[in-house]
Order: sequence, then C-alpha cells, then structure tokens
Amino acid sequence: MVTRLPVKGPNNKLTSPEVPDLFTRIGRAPVNDGRVGMVMRVAVVALLFFVGFVTSAFAQSAPLQPGDNIQISVWQDPKLDRKLVIGPDGMISFPLAGHIKAAGKTTGELEQALKARLQKNYSGELDITVALAEVNKEEEAATKPRFYVTGEVSKPGPYLLNQRTNIVQALAQAGGLGIYAAKGRIQVHRKVHGADSIFLFDYNAYQDGAAAAENINLQAGDIVIVPERGLFE
Repeated sequence: MVTRLPVKGPNNKLTSPEVPDLFTRIGRAPVNDGRVGMVMRVAVVALLFFVGFVTSAFAQSAPLQPGDNIQISVWQDPKLDRKLVIGPDGMISFPLAGHIKAAGKTTGELEQALKARLQKNYSGELDITVALAEVNKEEEAATKPRFYVTGEVSKPGPYLLNQRTNIVQALAQAGGLGIYAAKGRIQVHRKVHGADSIFLFDYNAYQDGAAAAENINLQAGDIVIVPERGLFE
C-alpha cells in the first residue's frame, strides 16, 4: 500500500511521488541500511571496550603479588618511567624512592606510597600511575587445584586437576604404570571431613571391562598411590 504525499516539483507545482505508507505515517524517511550497520558496529565496539575496562579495573584493584610485572609512570619526569618486577620479598627499588613494599598493595596504594617518597624532590604536585602489566603466572598456577601421583609410575608428582580427570587419565598424565606396578592394588587417598578415605582400583579388571565404576573422578588434593608388586604378583 502506498500514499501520495504532495510536494513541490521543479516547476513549483505540486507532485505526488509514491512514498511507503509506513514512513508517511511515522513522518520519517526510510532508514539507510549502511547507517544501521555502522551504528551496530559502533555499539559492539563500545560493548567490548566496556567489558575490557571492567576486567582491567578488577585486575588493578587486586593486591599485587611477588613476581608481578608493573609499569610505573611519572608524568612530570618521564626519565623515571619504567617496568619493574616485584621481588620474592615483595619489594621494588625505584629511583629517588629507594626500596618500597609493593606486594599486598593495590596499584592505587602503591601510587600513593611512591608519591609520598618522591614528592619532596619536586616543587609541583606529582602525577604517578602504577599499572599491572602482567601477573605472576607461577603464582597464579600455584592456586589451581592439583592431584598427586606417586609410586610405580614413570613421572610421579603433582598435576593440575581438570574438570573431569579420572584415575586412568591421571595415570596416563604420570607417564603410565611402571614395570613393577601392582596393577590390582592402586589406591586413591582422599580427605573427607578431615578423615583419610581410601578407594581401591584394579587396573587389570578395568582393562578387562569389569571395573569401570571404580575409575572414579579425582578431586583436588587426591593422592593416587601405585604400590610395588610383590614377588608372586
């Protein structure tokens, strides 16, 4: 359906070009598809920027840790700008400020500590910025849940616990069973309400398809023990 809307033509006479009835009723011209696409792209970029800003703000509000990389900028004296690693003792060394405890402080608190040390060397108000450039990956990994495999395996030690890691998968991560492993007497030690619980696993039976239910998923802190087989096993 179309409606004719009188307008003035080139000869100053009224003409009636066809205009979509919908846009006539609402009193606006048809929307340009290109402009709509541009608006949508701008909206997506703005949303991504906001998410990144919130994530960055959260990171900057967390206490600094030994091993973190931080970027320090002094607007009034760019020669002092530098990237530092917080030492194992939690300290940093900064020109004109000496040694300062950084670990345990937020970036904002460290900014104030640096300003208090440096301000006496300058006549004007200092503008100091501390930003977390990179977290200590080793420290971050240390907080993740782990399980432990010991005994007759190729690579005993701690391993990061994924969502669903069962006993057989844990043994595979540890390099597999050793030649002297007692395959029928594998144990999983787990703390349950402070008490040590033991789950038995028969690898031989599992291979024969008879012990699938015993191949339980591990939990954080579990210890998988593969004992050495006896003389007649």
